[in-house]
Amino acid sequence: MYDFITIGSATQDVFVQSDVASIVSVSQIAKKSEFMSFPYGAKTEIADFSKNLGGGAVNTATNFANLGFKTSTIIKLGYDELNSIIKLKLAQSGVDIMNVIDSKKHLTGFSIVLVSFQGDRTVLAHRGANAFVDEDEVNFDAIKNSRWVYVSPLSGSSNKILDKIAKFCEENKINLAVNAGTTALKKGEKYFSKILKTAQIVVMNKEEASLVTKIQVRPDTKEQKFSNDEIHPDIVLMLKSLRGNTDAVVVITDGKHGVYCYDGKKIYICPIFPAQVVSTLGAGDAFSSTFCAAADKFNWDIEKALKYASVNSASICTHFGAQDGFLKFCEIEEKLKEHKDFKVKVIKA
Repeated sequence: MYDFITIGSATQDVFVQSDVASIVSVSQIAKKSEFMSFPYGAKTEIADFSKNLGGGAVNTATNFANLGFKTSTIIKLGYDELNSIIKLKLAQSGVDIMNVIDSKKHLTGFSIVLVSFQGDRTVLAHRGANAFVDEDEVNFDAIKNSRWVYVSPLSGSSNKILDKIAKFCEENKINLAVNAGTTALKKGEKYFSKILKTAQIVVMNKEEASLVTKIQVRPDTKEQKFSNDEIHPDIVLMLKSLRGNTDAVVVITDGKHGVYCYDGKKIYICPIFPAQVVSTLGAGDAFSSTFCAAADKFNWDIEKALKYASVNSASICTHFGAQDGFLKFCEIEEKLKEHKDFKVKVIKA
C-alpha cells in the first residue's frame, strides 16, 4: 500500500548561469511579458554550470518520500544511460521504482535551464519518453493500492491518460491531486472540468489558470482591493471559476507575489517565505507536493499546509537542483519557529 504515487515526467536538468543575460520587459494593453535575452550571434561566457535530475514526477516523489510517506512513481525512461541513473537516485531517496516504464524507442527527457541573475529561469525542454506514456503501460493495480495519486504535468500524447486516471481514482475512491501541464490546459475549462470534479487538490500557476479560465489579470485594475486585502479581483474570479461547483481545493501560485487558495468558503493569501534565491526551478513542485502532504498529515488544515509548502519551496530556491534542499516536517517546523511573523491571510469569499 502506498501513501502517494506520482505520475509525470523525469528529466536530466543541465543548469547554465550567465551574468550576460538581460531581462527584457514587453508591455501590451492586456498583459506584460518578460523575456531572457542574450547577444545575438555572440559566444557568451557562463558563470556556473551543473547537472541534476528533475521532472515533475521525480521531484514530487522524492519530496513525498523525504517527508516520510511510502511513495512510488509512474514515469517513462528512455534507452540510455540516464535510465539506470534515475532509477538508482529514486531508490536511494526511498522511492519505489517498481512502476517505472522503460522505453525501447525514445530517449529520456532532457532540459537546459537558463538561470538569470535574478534567480528566475527559462527552460529549454526535450520531452523524450515523457511524451509517450500509453494507458496499457500504467500499473493501475498499483494506483488502486495507493491513498493518493499526484499527477504532475504530462506532455504530448501522455495527456490522453489523464481522464482515465481521474475516472479510475473516482471509481476506487482514491484521492487525486493535479498539477496539470500546458498541453492539457490548452483544451480549456470545459475539458479540464472533468478533472476538477474528481480531484481533491488542483494546483496551477497564474498563467495556467488564465489559460483554463480565459480570464486575464488586467494591469489597469491592479490597484483594486478585495475585502481590504491585497488580491487582484481577476484572481478572485479565476479561483471561483476553477472551483465552480466542485469540492476541490484550488491553489494558484503567483511567483514572487505568493500563493492564493480557495476552498469554497475562504480565500487564503500566502506570501513567499524569505530565502536567498539561487534558482526557482522545482519550487512549484516542492510547493504543490508539500501542500498535499501537509493537508493529508494535518487533517486539511489549509493555513498550515500553505505555510509548510511555502517554507519547503523557499528551501529549494536556495539551491540549483530541483530536489536539493528538501526539508522534513520537523525541519519545516523549526523554520517557522524562527519566523513567527510569517502569516497566511484568510478572508471570506
